[in-house]
Amino acid sequence: MLKSSEHTADQTFDHRTFRDDEFWRDVPAWNDISREEFGDHNWQARKSINSLKQVKEALQDRLSDELVADIEAGLHIAPMNIRITPYVFALIDWDNPVDDPLRKQFLPLASQMLPDHPFYLADSLSEDVDAPVPMLTHRYPDKVLFLPVTTCPVYCAYCTRSRIIGGSTDLVEKETYGANMAKWDPAFEYLRNNPQIEDVVISGGDAFNMTAKHITHIGETLLSIPHIRRMRYATKGIAILPMKITHDEKWMEAFLAIHKKAHSQGKQVVIHTHFSSPREITRWSQAAMDRLFAENVLVRNQAVLQEGVNNSEETMILMTRQLAYMNIQSYYVYIHDMVPGCEHLRTTLGEGVEIAKRVRGMTAGFNIPTFVCDAPGGGGKRHVASYEYYDAENGISVWRAPNVKKDELFLYFDPLHRLSDEAQHRWADELLREEMVCNAIRRVNPDLPEEQREILGKRLGLSLSKL
Repeated sequence: MLKSSEHTADQTFDHRTFRDDEFWRDVPAWNDISREEFGDHNWQARKSINSLKQVKEALQDRLSDELVADIEAGLHIAPMNIRITPYVFALIDWDNPVDDPLRKQFLPLASQMLPDHPFYLADSLSEDVDAPVPMLTHRYPDKVLFLPVTTCPVYCAYCTRSRIIGGSTDLVEKETYGANMAKWDPAFEYLRNNPQIEDVVISGGDAFNMTAKHITHIGETLLSIPHIRRMRYATKGIAILPMKITHDEKWMEAFLAIHKKAHSQGKQVVIHTHFSSPREITRWSQAAMDRLFAENVLVRNQAVLQEGVNNSEETMILMTRQLAYMNIQSYYVYIHDMVPGCEHLRTTLGEGVEIAKRVRGMTAGFNIPTFVCDAPGGGGKRHVASYEYYDAENGISVWRAPNVKKDELFLYFDPLHRLSDEAQHRWADELLREEMVCNAIRRVNPDLPEEQREILGKRLGLSLSKL
């Protein structure tokens, strides 16, 4: 007789349990809302929280004056406005909102925010630099990023595209745009004229903020280009508005028609979604995935590693297992990009490497995410342990991307508040700061060509005279 695995007695099955209570009734303004009404995607859109006034109206006496003042101050210095679906808003623990992982992702508190890193970049990944035509970033040889819209059902505080998404704020004037099919033609023409491109990520913004007509137009246009083989519709929607999958028939019919047509052509259409916390996962999520799975739609997940949200072995394992149980494949976990307003959410590279080690081996490999650093300056996604050099004491890592930008070096920096007092003092001295950066570069390439030195120096705002 075969014996049970020695791990069986210690196994937990929390990942098979999905929250299914009427949690929204804990929000005073919604305590009489029925399950049917709460599950209506149109009601969710109408009742989205878009201002501090609406936060106060929803929570009423559950919201302290101290928290109101903290949120108000946070909105003055955050690069994003707020937009939160009732679904997500109600999942926040309003008995302890300060520590809640969902509140941290969507509603800023000034008391938790920190000054930006000296080398932060609004366009940290150089998406605008690598854009041959508007709305299209072409970095990898056979793949492009298409941004047909810059609005979303929710605005994430950690958004890498806060320079164009989330509306203009006190700090940032933005050129936000909605879906406009006439303006997509240059991107489509570029794709037709570059036969090496096989893979298109349709992002933004969020695919949920496009109509069925937009979904169809993009899908049919791309499928008409012979060399386009793979399409990914990117949406955080399954995590923050799963009701759209189960109840918006026009949108789903449009997507499924493109999915079916692609399959008939031997091409692939998938959805990439964005859960960053197991607290976002409920029975509503599972119902959305049940429908997509029944239609043979492959869904992958991309998460961002965030301080106080998911930067623990236990949290990451639980989320990965729950996603797998719902038939979502974990694809990437990103080390947080060096964009403004997010220093309090960033972790060190070393922490990402350690969590990646601990998550590896807890389930089948195809369900384990790859932890990556999207190298600032357009180096692309690099495995967290594939750096050329990492000075953990001073929080400086150096990277190469041979198949992306062959001769360049890319630098990522850990958040300063996570470094030792001595290291923070060195960072406060501009001369020592440049010396530390130069030392790290020399460890990788002591003979960096002048042209590459100028590119890197311009990106960092340094002369690099000590190289």
